Amino acid sequence: MGRVRTLILRAPGTNCDAETMFAFQQAGAEAALVHVNQLIRREERLADYQVMVVPGGFTYGDDIAAGKVLANELRLKLGEDITRFVEDGKLILGICNGFQALVKAGFLPELKDASPRLTLTNNDSGKFECRWVYLGVHKPSPCVFTRGIDRLYLPVAHGEGKLVVLSGALTESNIALFYTDEQGDISAGYPHNPSGSAGNVAGICDSSGRVFALMPHPERHIRGTQHPQWTRLGARQYGDGFQIFRNAVEWAKNL
Repeated sequence: MGRVRTLILRAPGTNCDAETMFAFQQAGAEAALVHVNQLIRREERLADYQVMVVPGGFTYGDDIAAGKVLANELRLKLGEDITRFVEDGKLILGICNGFQALVKAGFLPELKDASPRLTLTNNDSGKFECRWVYLGVHKPSPCVFTRGIDRLYLPVAHGEGKLVVLSGALTESNIALFYTDEQGDISAGYPHNPSGSAGNVAGICDSSGRVFALMPHPERHIRGTQHPQWTRLGARQYGDGFQIFRNAVEWAKNL
């Protein structure tokens, strides 16, 4: 096949679409910004792409709850298309607001969960958390996006990032990322876990590993010079987040 085609979904209030598109382009993909209404009106076809991304932002002003309005559109107007997309073996990535939307639409932790048993809500700190955090990859996870990665250092920027989970809602394989401290301790709490997220979970995937979402922003650390201490530590060619995009593109090349 030719270059991997990536659809970057936009909606009113999306504000990380350009950075996410750039990250996929740097990883070798062909990326397009597509408004949700273009999919609803069938001006664009989800089936024409191998990767779908729901990027960060504050879609529809996060009215009602973060990502909820977009989640309703995804579930009610595009649910069959998204289900078919996943069943065809393709990839979905949700970042921050995208995480919130995919969970509230019922596409995570498993596709079309008839009775969602988890959500994302207000941070325990009661404030918007905007800073850099350490992350550890959960090795038993089948997540396509985190293969070959041990640790990550990425920024967060959210007010409703606390994952709340009913007992049994997440399996061992659903957990993809943990918040950690500088030494990699996954039991460290606030401020290392910026939201109070259950079990220090920062990202989850479905059982196939092909639908993945996280609260931190990998698209904001794809170059070494985006690290906040690069002038003191020295700049690497790539930032920690870049491998997530490269993994997706390399995997999708086989579709």
